[in-house]
Amino acid sequence: MAANSQKNTKPQILVIDVGGSNIKMIATGQEERIKIPSEPDMTPEQMIKLVQEATAEWDYDHVALGIPCVVLHGEPATNPVNLGKGWIGFDFEKAFGVPTKVINDAAMQAYGCYHGGTMLFLGFGTGLGTTLICDGTIIPLEAGHLPYRKKKSFEQYVGKKGFNKLGAEKWEKHVRKVIKILRDAFNAEDIVIGGGNAKLLDPMPKGTRRTDNGAAFTGGFRLWGEEHA
Repeated sequence: MAANSQKNTKPQILVIDVGGSNIKMIATGQEERIKIPSEPDMTPEQMIKLVQEATAEWDYDHVALGIPCVVLHGEPATNPVNLGKGWIGFDFEKAFGVPTKVINDAAMQAYGCYHGGTMLFLGFGTGLGTTLICDGTIIPLEAGHLPYRKKKSFEQYVGKKGFNKLGAEKWEKHVRKVIKILRDAFNAEDIVIGGGNAKLLDPMPKGTRRTDNGAAFTGGFRLWGEEHA
């Protein structure tokens, strides 16, 4: 439910992190996150219905939304690879009924763990999320879809499907190769590894640091000038 913004001097923010496997949410003043499954054919209308049902007892007057597709000028420019159709140009602000900022999901997570300088974020989850942040400017990338080997992309090797096909040992070998290739390509001084499968890397590649999916929530609050729930 949307709160009466006149009652709060501080924005009440709902942060939504939409992934290929799950939708995760938290809002200002809430201690516990909500996590619900997403379906491979999920449309934006279905996502919003699920979110509104799950957060029916929460008050918010702003939304920060991270989605797994190309976002240009605050609107989806492509349909997510691992979800359904109907996302391109969808008016989320109208659908939610409150001011809404939309960003690529990897970019939102990257923003949440940014400390300065030039940082490359690589999110190993359902797919491969990639974002570069340079001197505070967020530059969402689609490097996961670049060709890697045997006419397949980076994402096809190191995403969830690649893990299931290759097995843990071979998957990790390719992950380490991909990290080196992309680090060299973007010449970033700070390399952050995130996504649900980041925990499988042991030890971490030299010169990298790990973050968890909670960084996406920090990034969502930062989009509205806030640091915490």
